[in-house]
Amino acid sequence: MKYLIAGLGNIGPEYELTRHNIGFLALDHLADQKKVQVEISRLAFTADFKHKGRIIHLIKPTTYMNLSGKAIRYWLDQLKIPVQNLMVVVDDIALPFGKIRIRAKGSSAGHNGLIDVENTLGTTVYPRLRIGIGDNFIKGKQVDYVLSRFSKQEIEELPFIFNKTSEAILSFTTIGLERTMNFYND
Repeated sequence: MKYLIAGLGNIGPEYELTRHNIGFLALDHLADQKKVQVEISRLAFTADFKHKGRIIHLIKPTTYMNLSGKAIRYWLDQLKIPVQNLMVVVDDIALPFGKIRIRAKGSSAGHNGLIDVENTLGTTVYPRLRIGIGDNFIKGKQVDYVLSRFSKQEIEELPFIFNKTSEAILSFTTIGLERTMNFYND
């Protein structure tokens, strides 16, 4: 069994520790836990490892957030992985900071990365793990907020959030989506 875990974000140092890059950061954490090197490859930074008889492929698209679907489609096809074995890890302003929510399908909720994934895959039925970044911004300042850096307090909390995210991703690959949702969705 093979799985593709796609963390969404933007490349470049100006985006490194921004809220919108929480998908990239979550995958970096998992790669560090599994002691695998993330390398530049076609349309994405990639890494892979084995976990309980499964092969887990991690990608961080280099196509920028708004064209994430292109990289995901390429790697699904290249690795011959079915869409049900894909999990997209993404930021969510509708969730409180640090809360995670896993869904089997759903709307993009206006998230440009998810809009592109849905348009490219031609479906809204694919697993996604949303990580809450909160909504502490004034009306009209959403873009500034998601592209801003984490506060010092938030940075201190990130390792705990990413530990939970890593557990949820590995759970998805071993016990399946439904049971993982039961364990990790509050």
